[in-house]
Amino acid sequence: MSVVEPAQPRRPESDFGTTGVRSRYRGPYAGGPRARDLEVDKPPIDAFGVAELVRMVVVYAALSLSVARRLAGWLVRRRGQSLFEAASVGAVDGLVRLGPTYVKLGQIIASSPGLFPPPLAVAAQRCLDEVPPFDGKTARDMIRKDLGRQPSAIFKRFDDVPLSAASIGQVHACILPDGREAVIKLQRPNIRKRMTTDLRIMHRLAKTLERHLQFARNANAVALVEDLHDVTFQELNPALEAWRQHQFREKLWAFGDNQWITAPEIYWDYCGPHMICMERMTGIPMDEFDAIRDQGLDGELILRRGAKTWIEAVVVHGPFHGDMHAGNLWVLDDGRCSYLDFGIMGEVPDEYKQLIKDLFYTFVFDQDFSRIARAYKKLGIITDEMGTDEEVGLRIKMVVAPMLGPTSSMSLGDFIISSLDMIKQYGMTVPREMVLFSKQMLYMERYIKGLAPNWQISSDPYLLKNIFPAEAAKKAAEAGVAPFPD
Repeated sequence: MSVVEPAQPRRPESDFGTTGVRSRYRGPYAGGPRARDLEVDKPPIDAFGVAELVRMVVVYAALSLSVARRLAGWLVRRRGQSLFEAASVGAVDGLVRLGPTYVKLGQIIASSPGLFPPPLAVAAQRCLDEVPPFDGKTARDMIRKDLGRQPSAIFKRFDDVPLSAASIGQVHACILPDGREAVIKLQRPNIRKRMTTDLRIMHRLAKTLERHLQFARNANAVALVEDLHDVTFQELNPALEAWRQHQFREKLWAFGDNQWITAPEIYWDYCGPHMICMERMTGIPMDEFDAIRDQGLDGELILRRGAKTWIEAVVVHGPFHGDMHAGNLWVLDDGRCSYLDFGIMGEVPDEYKQLIKDLFYTFVFDQDFSRIARAYKKLGIITDEMGTDEEVGLRIKMVVAPMLGPTSSMSLGDFIISSLDMIKQYGMTVPREMVLFSKQMLYMERYIKGLAPNWQISSDPYLLKNIFPAEAAKKAAEAGVAPFPD
């Protein structure tokens, strides 16, 4: 709760660190958010009114004009591009012009190349870094509304120019009164109203596309928008994101290890309904492989530590980081690895947690695939008519065996995705969290190729040190891999 003080003379916005900065400011979330602050208020996606109708005209016009402009240019030049490539570039032009919601859609297209035509997925790569920021005055006004005072009266310094901008918000550097370096993640102004309208239009557009275009049906466009709707309104609750980040950070060290993995500390005194204030991190994105090697860091050790903590989050602690692209996973200047941006989190249902534990136990310790068969039967993925546990396990092992060798071209991520495809083939609904889990496995395997190509994530007992301690210690001793790294 804010403390009311006598009014003070107005100071220039840039005059930070002078007399008048509150050294013991406590904002609306001082001490942490209340339960009601963590509730997700999700408006219905199938509502459609005047605002949606007007905006839909704008959307269709922007997309049509952008595509037409690129096609006209293609007709004149016809060099270096196919007709569909030109149309794809035009469509992405339109997404960028339409603003944050459509840029976010572009990011999903760019991150899911297997679901969309390659020219469109390639063109959408622009959406990963072409997000224009809002101005510094707007940022200061938002902080004043959330915290009750201008940034100049709360922080020693606040940088008007953002460090980065994304579809939902942007990040500004600041210095707290006690000298700690921090960043403020600010939500875009009026973003909730705009995204509510845009997602309703996208939902209707997705239904239209699925009726007329095969690739939209293959991509399951309606379900994709519905999933985006679910995730977006969680991301639009900064208190929930900050709380999840705080909880994830606290549980990292639950077993007394994992000291080389971290996440930014939340500074609750400076958080508000539309902003998060947190510890500032400095480092290198995980996919800058050459830069990491140039620093003399052990890429394999970094990945082993990171994978271990993430797997523990999935099967032990509950919520796990659900957006591990390189921008959200940094190698810090001191050699630690830090998770960033907790807008997207997942929590696997208990029965699927057990499946994941069974998969890792089988791969790492005993290759008894009858255990996987039993897990599949328990979930209803396969039936008793398909054979005994041992018979089904043997068939699974024949498929999986190539990934267990040192020259394997297969991956655990590929196996999990194949399992999810099998679930779909049996008409079952795959939990969103399992899809999210498998996507993070693929991210991890990309980093492995760049930093530790000889490391086998599917056979390393270190990853299970805190999940199956006795088995992991025995396996490490047998393999001569002792002691485990810190």
